[in-house]
Amino acid sequence: MTEQHQTKRFSTGSSGEGKVKEQNFHFGRGSFLGDIQTQLPLVLNGTQAPISPHPQALLLLSNSTAGFLNSTVSTRVIPIIYMFVVAFGVPANVAILCTLATKIRKVSSAILYCSLAVSDLFLLLSLCFKAHYYLHGNHWELGEPACRVVTACFYGNLYCSAQTLACISIKRYLAVVHPFMYQRLAKRMCTAWVSLAVWGVFGATVVPELLVQQTYLLSELGRITCHDLLPLHYSSHNFLLYYNLLLTILGLLVPLVVTVVCYARIICELNQSHLDWTMYIKASSLVFVIFLVCFTPAGLLHFLYYMQLSLYGTESLYVYFNVAVCLCCLHACLDPFLFIFMSKSAGSRPHLKPRKSKTENT
Repeated sequence: MTEQHQTKRFSTGSSGEGKVKEQNFHFGRGSFLGDIQTQLPLVLNGTQAPISPHPQALLLLSNSTAGFLNSTVSTRVIPIIYMFVVAFGVPANVAILCTLATKIRKVSSAILYCSLAVSDLFLLLSLCFKAHYYLHGNHWELGEPACRVVTACFYGNLYCSAQTLACISIKRYLAVVHPFMYQRLAKRMCTAWVSLAVWGVFGATVVPELLVQQTYLLSELGRITCHDLLPLHYSSHNFLLYYNLLLTILGLLVPLVVTVVCYARIICELNQSHLDWTMYIKASSLVFVIFLVCFTPAGLLHFLYYMQLSLYGTESLYVYFNVAVCLCCLHACLDPFLFIFMSKSAGSRPHLKPRKSKTENT
């Protein structure tokens, strides 16, 4: 990673008497690029407030950073989408959980759907705090510990949901393409262990986000950011760049590939049948649609953004990255429909009457 060096001047001091101080900063890579600077007084609502030793102050290294933090997309569009997702997703997932409570001992799939609903609810809870943050002009007022927990919960449950949907895809694939192997499996035990493993991976992925500082003061804008501006070129945060790149591959891109392959095989297998599996195909296609609409843009932009940072040190994709992550959260509204469609398809039977061939129709 190549570092650029530049000398910056900024004024420090109090009581209106500023002293010009010169210091060398090492430009590096970040969510938005920033450099740690000496603490400056924070101006909020036209008044000067005392600054505690934490959070540390960062210098903005790009005009696009301030542009995004002040933009309508950041302060209005994204939080409005988050509030819509929360308003619709919370009651829908709670209703699904209440329904699953009576089926979890009888149906092995209910364990996975229950895990998915719980993951979605944690994600929706974190969206409440993120919407508050964006609506207040990207100013975090809840302290460093809360920022770490919300950030870990937000990204951790995105990966957790993607992996759970991939597990559901594998289960459906085995049931359709390898029915005899599927019948021999201890389905409830296997499903329980798989769900436990997914949550174990979730726990491992959120630990780094809980260990590093996430809030920093932007003295130029008079606000405290949460996760939006990180000094990833410093030793305390440098590992996050490669760690997040690895998480993107394993947590989003791999589940995407697994889901596409599984459902492509399922649909091909059912289409070759002489019976009409329309309901089952529709239910199977819904998972693919969820990944296509929600997880594919987020996964690809995650990957391209972190590759761009590591190779070129530029952050031009960060705005699109945030919008894609916002759209990805829509899956928390779509997942309850997934359970409804899957339940209907599981209870339905193929028509006994074979489909008419093309020659018969002509």
